[in-house]
Amino acid sequence: MNYFDLKDQVAVVTGCSGGLGVQMAKALASQGCKIVALARRLDKLEEVCKEITDTFGVETLPLKCDITDTDNVNATIAKAMEKFGRIDILINNAGTGAVAPAEYITDEQFGNECNIDLFGSFRVARAVAKQAMIPAKYGRIINIASMYGLVGNKIAGSAPYHAAKGGVVNLTRALAAEWGKYGITVNSICPGYFYTDLTRETLNSDFFQQNAKTMIPMERYGEEGELDSAALFFASKASSYVTGTNLAVDGGYTCM
Repeated sequence: MNYFDLKDQVAVVTGCSGGLGVQMAKALASQGCKIVALARRLDKLEEVCKEITDTFGVETLPLKCDITDTDNVNATIAKAMEKFGRIDILINNAGTGAVAPAEYITDEQFGNECNIDLFGSFRVARAVAKQAMIPAKYGRIINIASMYGLVGNKIAGSAPYHAAKGGVVNLTRALAAEWGKYGITVNSICPGYFYTDLTRETLNSDFFQQNAKTMIPMERYGEEGELDSAALFFASKASSYVTGTNLAVDGGYTCM
């Protein structure tokens, strides 16, 4: 029995133009899931979708979407429903990060962070639940928070990011409590530092390599694919009695 079988299901993945969003989309596609890829850069989305279709043989749909625009989000989800007639899985992955000492963070930086990471996650979850999951009485929502939604840090000041991602963790609990009666599970994942094309050079620097040995029990950063099984578990029927929970995938960073 394949506990992670997602054949003929449809997943919406935000922030799917690169990094962890693409990795998780590929993981779902490997189990037969159709992918609706959302981000602001349509050219990147089209490249990602072509690669996923060519590799895994599943249908894909690239849709440009600004998760800070409610009308745009609602219209985008409507397009996905028009194409596939269902949305079984949502991975809320889109996010940003303002880095500066807290005393120098502007109102605009703080507001923008919360508008994208927290409110943006809510906008997409609301649209998917209302248009697809509540009518179907089934859904799997996975919010990608961060280990920095659970703890502070001394490496790089990013108070708005901590606040927004901490909000995502508790938003997850709130939505799980409300939507459980509709057969919808809502869970969150808090990744630690992971290697992607954008982070590899930084994480391989002497400073960050030493930081890994000091701050992470496993003494290294996450490799490509090490987030996939968590996403697959929450996306599949294997997690049918798991909701409102948060899973840190951080090499043990938050256990200290």
